[in-house]
Amino acid sequence: MRIIILGNGLVGSAIAIDLARETQLKITVGDISESALNKLNAYPGITKICADLNRPEILREMIKEYDLVIGALPGFMGFEAMKTVIEARKNIVDISFFPENPFELDALAKKNQVMAIVDCGVAPGCSNLILGQVYSILDETTSFLCYVGGLPVIREWPYEYKVVFSPYDVLEEYTRPARYIERKEMVVQPALSDAEHLFFSEVGTLEAFNSDGLRTLIDTLPIPNMKEKTLRYPGHAEKMKILRETGFFSKEIIEVEGQLIQPLQLTAKLLFPKLRLKSGEEDFTIMKIVVEGRKGAKKLRYIYDLFDHFDAKTQTTSMARTTGYTCSVMSRLVLDKTYFQPGVIPMELVGQHQASYQRMMKGLAERNIIYRETIEEI
Repeated sequence: MRIIILGNGLVGSAIAIDLARETQLKITVGDISESALNKLNAYPGITKICADLNRPEILREMIKEYDLVIGALPGFMGFEAMKTVIEARKNIVDISFFPENPFELDALAKKNQVMAIVDCGVAPGCSNLILGQVYSILDETTSFLCYVGGLPVIREWPYEYKVVFSPYDVLEEYTRPARYIERKEMVVQPALSDAEHLFFSEVGTLEAFNSDGLRTLIDTLPIPNMKEKTLRYPGHAEKMKILRETGFFSKEIIEVEGQLIQPLQLTAKLLFPKLRLKSGEEDFTIMKIVVEGRKGAKKLRYIYDLFDHFDAKTQTTSMARTTGYTCSVMSRLVLDKTYFQPGVIPMELVGQHQASYQRMMKGLAERNIIYRETIEEI
């Protein structure tokens, strides 16, 4: 079976290395950056292609001979790349955090009898998978709450944060309006709003703020209360709000002494070197999911906790592990047809399929990604 991975960033490379462990799989990785591809030189079994994946005609030719496509591109490229893959009648498992509604491609995927698994990371991704499973168990689901974040172990002034996935997608979290469901109504708030402090035994007190993490859940599951919040070290949200409100994240072109610039591009140029995760620098991923509902006469609360750490042995970041391995395990389910349903498929639908859910959790546990489950009567 032949797999091609589009993009070789922190997460794309983790996916490629994990899948390459299986000799029956032939892995190819495509990226525009030769230096990014060179990070795979220690894995001679992985084929590398240097190409501009933003050009549909090149992408169509690249994927022609493959059984499965994995999308690991930055969000601003993800939607068009997925559209091209679907038009080429190829199944795709995707982790790009694109702003467009993936269901715009649902009719096309069904017409071409292919499956596009979207948002197949940690959150969205495993958070949706778990909610889908609990939703299928309960007679009535009344609320879903997810707190999630990927952070450096060492807090370094001034931002006390390091980028653990696509830098542009990080800034998108701070600018894209946050949508959540409250009493069956959609509420839209600015990103970074409603900050609160939460204590976690593994790392101490963290700050949680609104982000647009529900995504497909808004359209798929009729749960009256749903919200996702991003976790950072305390004080980070206020600094990002100052930059945003001053205009540093704006995409509107402005003139400065005769030069036309986009503030976001300048901000990225200045900010990313300070936020770049250095080689060997340790990070962790933390998540808490709380789902409440009713089973028969009992009111129940399902709690799932994840605390994952940088893998020093393989030098793999925690965010690459938790995001990338979710994608690589799901890819195996697609290849062996454990799960297949034409159309755009979010992970909450996969979670309602018992065999797929069990395979996913088993595959993650084999990679030492453990979701601890607690069930309480309330």
